[in-house]
Amino acid sequence: MNWRRYFWPVVGIAAVVFSLWLLLHELRGISLDDVWDGIVAIPARGWMLAALSSVIAYASLAGYDHIALLHIGKKVSWLFVTFCSFTTYALSHNIGGSVFSGAVIRYRAYGTRGLTGKDVGVLVAICWITFVLSTILVSGLVLVFEPEIIDRFSGAPHHRLTMAAGVAMLLLVAAYVFGSWLHLRPLKIGSFQIHYPALPIVARQLLIGPIELLAAAAIIFFALPAAGNPGYFVVLGVFLVSFSVAQISHAPGGLGVFEVVFLAGLSHMDPVGVLAALLVFRLFYLIIPLVIALGVVLYFEHSQLGRSEN
Repeated sequence: MNWRRYFWPVVGIAAVVFSLWLLLHELRGISLDDVWDGIVAIPARGWMLAALSSVIAYASLAGYDHIALLHIGKKVSWLFVTFCSFTTYALSHNIGGSVFSGAVIRYRAYGTRGLTGKDVGVLVAICWITFVLSTILVSGLVLVFEPEIIDRFSGAPHHRLTMAAGVAMLLLVAAYVFGSWLHLRPLKIGSFQIHYPALPIVARQLLIGPIELLAAAAIIFFALPAAGNPGYFVVLGVFLVSFSVAQISHAPGGLGVFEVVFLAGLSHMDPVGVLAALLVFRLFYLIIPLVIALGVVLYFEHSQLGRSEN
């Protein structure tokens, strides 16, 4: 039905509009000069470490595709996979609906390397599972060791419940590993099926996926001012909540949604410094990768056009 085609885009746009309204309300009284002063106040060391964290994050994202290709037994040039993964995530992070937009981009790229639609479907599924599994693992650890993180959003202590939720998440990850050890049957959806990853694949998922999340959160941490900084572990927890809500909202780039939730999680800090750090995150994690990715896409399509003409 036609309405289904427009439902999630409308939801995403509505989330952006509503979040921007909340953001403007939250930042009332703060001028652009204040924000600029907050950006200028970030030391050179903070800029360099934030940039390095961004490189590590995207290098880890490239590992998602390498893991998936290893799982389906397809060999593709390491350099091609790295550029394809980088371009996929750089575009999908900004477009929104990363699973679907990423699938389209990967199908176009990997189709030129002999992968079928089913191959790309399994690849996208494994990448998505790696992300979800990593998010559950890191979130579980944060909830167990920093249960007061939820207090920053709820306003009331729920430490036992929070720790219980963290333990449940870690048990879910353990169950996934146990399922791999048992060699469970493949999941079948019609003619489409996904085989359970082998233990070596699972080990890579549990290593590379968390590194990406840790590095992405580090971009903001290194850009935050020292005054009132709650420490990396708390920033990581707030990042996971903010990033998850932004993903669920389907807002393009999580625009507005990410900022509103993050500011709520660090409400004790100077909002100018937090907003400056979030702008640095958008610069290194979204804007610069997007510009580079567009250049990669133009080069790729130009090379494919040249091959078709020959």
